[in-house]
Amino acid sequence: MTTNVRKAALSVLAAAVVAGFGASLPQEAAHAAAKPAAAASASKMAAEKLMAMYKPALQGQFPDFNGFAIGETTRQQVIDAIGKAPEPRKTANGFDVYHAEMGHPGYALRYDGDNVVAEMRYFGTNVERQTNIGGMTRDLLVQKWFMPQASTVFTSAGKQQKKLSYVRGDYQLDFIFNDVKGKDLDHVNLIPKAL
Repeated sequence: MTTNVRKAALSVLAAAVVAGFGASLPQEAAHAAAKPAAAASASKMAAEKLMAMYKPALQGQFPDFNGFAIGETTRQQVIDAIGKAPEPRKTANGFDVYHAEMGHPGYALRYDGDNVVAEMRYFGTNVERQTNIGGMTRDLLVQKWFMPQASTVFTSAGKQQKKLSYVRGDYQLDFIFNDVKGKDLDHVNLIPKAL
């Protein structure tokens, strides 16, 4: 009798374990399915952000950056529009750095001797970075904008970086990657055409 009770108890226990495991399968499957969908959505948003840079670069601008333009906007106009930089330039050739905060992207601006914007850097957002600059890779650039006009590998602060340059009219966008394979985009430079 004891053996039959044990067998029955084990059968009930096994059924409960299987039922409990089975109940979690749809939830786990849904979670696993959501990961590729989220990655595809992030990739799509990064591609849209990349494409949003294409036309404004022809006017020496980044999209959604108050219409600031290289060779036109003064440092005082920038300060009047968005305030003093939290990290102001330390030298005449240095950058005023505006950090990414609360979903707003980070920027750095360098001015010429007349205090007119000479170079802008776009650092993207810190939150959900993959939907922005973190999702922009060399492969995405080539897919959307074709091959760059120039590709350079250089060393900065002891780290090898890769620069892909695209000419847009009188201006140039330089995509600076933290790796030579073009997977980890650090920032995008917008400068007068140098190529």
